[in-house]
Amino acid sequence: MSMIAKKSTILSAAMIAVSLSLAVSLGSALAQGVPDFAAIIAAPDRAASDRDIDKRRDPVKLLAFTGVRTGMKVLDMGAGGGYSTELMARSAGPSGMVYGQNPADLGGRAKERFDARMQTPAMKTVTSLVRPFDDPLPAEVRDIDLVTFFFYYHDTAYMEVDRAAMNRKLFAALRPGASLVITDHHAKAGEGVTVARTLHRIEEAVLRREVEAVGFKLVAEGDFLHHPEDPRDFNVNRPTGPVDEFVLRFEKPR
Repeated sequence: MSMIAKKSTILSAAMIAVSLSLAVSLGSALAQGVPDFAAIIAAPDRAASDRDIDKRRDPVKLLAFTGVRTGMKVLDMGAGGGYSTELMARSAGPSGMVYGQNPADLGGRAKERFDARMQTPAMKTVTSLVRPFDDPLPAEVRDIDLVTFFFYYHDTAYMEVDRAAMNRKLFAALRPGASLVITDHHAKAGEGVTVARTLHRIEEAVLRREVEAVGFKLVAEGDFLHHPEDPRDFNVNRPTGPVDEFVLRFEKPR
C-alpha cells in the first residue's frame, strides 16, 4: 500500500470515529429528552396573558431548573388558571403526562381560565384533578417523575390543609430520585406562616423544615427570582416593587 493510500485510510478511520462519537453524543442528548425551553416560551400559540406572566416568572430559567424532560409524568400542584400546567405539558411533550391539581373551592375566575385552557391543543396530555391539597392524587397514580408547586404553598398555610399529610403524599407519589420543585414569596425571618393570608408570603426556613421533615432532601436553589431590594412588607398581589422569591428543588432519596 502506498503512503498516500495509508494516509487516506487513516483519515477515513478518524472521520468515522468522530462521526460515531458525535452520533453517540447526539443519541444521548435525545435520550435525555431535554426540551428547547426558549422555543416553548416563544411558541406563537401561547396566550397574551401568559406572556404577561412571563415577565415576572423568568420561565426559561424556571423550566430548566425543574429538570423537566420529554416523556415525564408531572404533577402540578395548585394549578390555578393553568399557566404552569401548560408549560409542563409543552415541556413533557406528547409522550408525557401532566396532572393539574386544584382544590374544589378554587376561585371562579381561576376555574374559568383553567377550564378554558383545558380545551386548547397544548393541554391534550393534561388530566385535571379537583382534589384536596393533602390528598392530591388518586391511589392508582404513582411513580411521578416531577412535582411542581409554584407560588401556592403559602396558601395552604391558611386553608384547611394538613401540610404534613400533603408532603407525605407527595413524597410517596414520587419515584425514588424524582424532584419536588417549590417556588414562593419570601416573608421576613421569624414570620413563619403568619403573613400567608395577609401578604401571601411564607418564611423560606419554615417551608424547608416542613418539606424535609417527611424525607425530602434539598438539592438545589435558584437565585434568578431573588430581589434583595424587596422589604417583604407588602401584599404580593398588590406589589409596590419587585417581589423577592425563592426557588427550591428537593429530591426523594434513591
